[in-house]
Order: sequence, then structure tokens, then C-alpha cells
Amino acid sequence: MILLHPKKIDAEVWVGVHREAHKLGIMSTATMMYGTVETDEEIVEHFDMIRKLQDETGGFRAFIMWSFQGKNTELLALIPDMEKPSSNRYLRLLAVARLYLDNVQNIQSSWVTQGPYIGQMALRFGANDLGSTMMEENVVSATGVGYNMAQDEMIHLIRDLGETPAVRNTAYETLKYL
Repeated sequence: MILLHPKKIDAEVWVGVHREAHKLGIMSTATMMYGTVETDEEIVEHFDMIRKLQDETGGFRAFIMWSFQGKNTELLALIPDMEKPSSNRYLRLLAVARLYLDNVQNIQSSWVTQGPYIGQMALRFGANDLGSTMMEENVVSATGVGYNMAQDEMIHLIRDLGETPAVRNTAYETLKYL
């Protein structure tokens, strides 16, 4: 991962930071960006680190996975033959995450990178949270991905699956049903 993020902390430090936060009663979310140079084995290692820390501390509120969005990034010059991860791969990895991370209660769909309808499908592949509408999103949109969704559309996508939409806070406490 040094190739992609030379200034980021390594996995052991990341786990240590979350472990200490959890010991202090600070809940956090676990994330995973995939779709660059990682192997399937490295993805499983990532899941395993999250699972083990969750078994130890119970401090993760949610897991959020998204695919790398390479358009308009310098990384494409480093890895010119890199393909955009497919929606099929996203859904399959999400399903594996739900099975592997059965100790993480909430898995969020990444409609921001996948679009509204794959976001909706993710609710049938293991996600139990569509996420939220966004007032401002700069990271993904800077890559040229431009998915937007209003609350009414989110409600429709959830109800279309026979589910009940709800408003929640960041602690995953239901505030009201819609």
C-alpha cells in the first residue's frame, strides 16, 4: 500500500488507534477502499483485522466499503492498465463482508460510488444501511463521479424493497420511521 498512500499510517497503527479509541468508549467505523492494486488475500486480511478488533472491543458501529474511483486522479498514470471495479465485484465483496463481519451490526451501502440502484441492490447483498443524503461531498466528486440522491429517492428505493426507511443518528439510533 506504500505505492498508493506513502504518508498514511500502516495497518498495525490503524488498529492500535481504533483499539485505544474503543477502550475510551469512542465508537468508530471501519472502512475499506478496494479496486487498485490489492489482492483478494489482502482484502480478506483487511476483513480479518476488523473482525478480530471487533471481537476484542465491540467498538465499530459500522463497516463501509467503496470502490476506488480513479477518474481524474494521478494514480491512473502509475497504474495505466487498472480497470474500474465492476458493480458485480462490489456486490460480491459486500456479501462476503456481511458474512465475514457478522460481528459488525451495520454495513453501509456505498451509493455515492456505485449509484442509487446498485446502492439499493446492496441492501439485498448484506448492507442494512443506505447511508444518507449528503449536503456536501468533495472526495468522490473530485474524481468525476457524480451520483446524487435526494431523501425522497432514498425513501422510494428502500420502500421498493419492502423495507421501512428510518432516520438515524451517527450512533445508529433510530430517530424516526418514515
